[in-house]
Amino acid sequence: MSANNREPEIISLCDDMVEDLAHVEPEIVEDESDVDLSMNDLNKPSAYNGPLEPSLGMEFDDVEDARTCFNAYARRKGFSIRINHTRLSKKDKSLVGIEYVCSREGFRHKSYKKKERIGPETAETRMGCKAMMGLRKVEETWIVSKFETSHNHELLTPKSTSLLRGHRVISRAQKNLIDTLNESGVPPRKIMSVLSKESGGDYNVGCISVDVQNYLGNKRRKLLEEGDAQRMYKYFIESQCKNPGFVYAIQVDENGRMGNCFWVDARSRLAYQYFGDVVTFDATYLTNCYKMPFVPFTGVNHHHQSVMFGCALLVNETVESYTWLLKTWLEAMLGRAPSTIITDDDKAMGKAIATILPNTTHRLCMWHILQKVPEHLAHIYNQGRPNHFGASSEILIRAFTIQY
Repeated sequence: MSANNREPEIISLCDDMVEDLAHVEPEIVEDESDVDLSMNDLNKPSAYNGPLEPSLGMEFDDVEDARTCFNAYARRKGFSIRINHTRLSKKDKSLVGIEYVCSREGFRHKSYKKKERIGPETAETRMGCKAMMGLRKVEETWIVSKFETSHNHELLTPKSTSLLRGHRVISRAQKNLIDTLNESGVPPRKIMSVLSKESGGDYNVGCISVDVQNYLGNKRRKLLEEGDAQRMYKYFIESQCKNPGFVYAIQVDENGRMGNCFWVDARSRLAYQYFGDVVTFDATYLTNCYKMPFVPFTGVNHHHQSVMFGCALLVNETVESYTWLLKTWLEAMLGRAPSTIITDDDKAMGKAIATILPNTTHRLCMWHILQKVPEHLAHIYNQGRPNHFGASSEILIRAFTIQY
């Protein structure tokens, strides 16, 4: 966060949701050097047609064939795999060894518990499982030098295995459908519902909502060219020079690319001090090439006119993005939380509000609910008993919403 004429604070994206990503543990061997390799370098298409179950001493022509074999075996058994460590030759830096392990191998890093974080800890996924397959290269052949099949945890059913990180994938057809729905203004949380219906159920989709969020987020980051991000950054600096009360914050990802951003001017901050008892918080879409959710904080003044209390552009609509935004906005408003906040029915938004604004009354907007009634309650809404439905729905709406 930055204020007055100080340099802006660039807040790095903290990824606490990747507990089961590959943790590389180097192993020192004679005449070889351990060097980390990314999963992308090894997950290349393979035309492997050999045995579907690995065994000690089995030989492969290519390391990707070995990975495909072990990954297929893991899927049938009910677990997922990851790379534990790799070894490169000191002579030419070529790959000479690799070890694949069960995704539940090892234990959570001690540093995880030392970090200060908002909200509850994520579920611990690592349990010290010993299942693994080690490979070493002999001349031009890859040989299975280690193979352990026992697990210390319950294996999943074939139906559930498809939802594990190592087995999830978004197909080309699904990407095309996601792009079409996104360009039509369909929010990510509803895109997953469409994919589920098209595939005949959540277990048949092959991915989860987080994968859809990540796919759209990565696509938006690619669209945000350096020139566009620099122009926005320049605009923020110029606005702050002209208006010392102007506040902004930018969140960047692990590659230094612009992610979520928030800004608010002095007039809006002053208006909040007078009219900030009730705030509406909603995510809509701008008609631009980036399709980034635009999130305004708005209220009503003494003339019944809408007033702006700040706004943001988000890469995605996840709990992490909303949590960062609410925390940043609250700091800009000098820590004063609103008495009531009105939102759409969004689970991610609700979790973030409960964490950052625990003492604020959270209510749902009746307008949004009425818009969804024909869609979700069509079997009741169209039964020809308007008086009965209207009386019942009015009781529920008055109990949980605010009309404005």
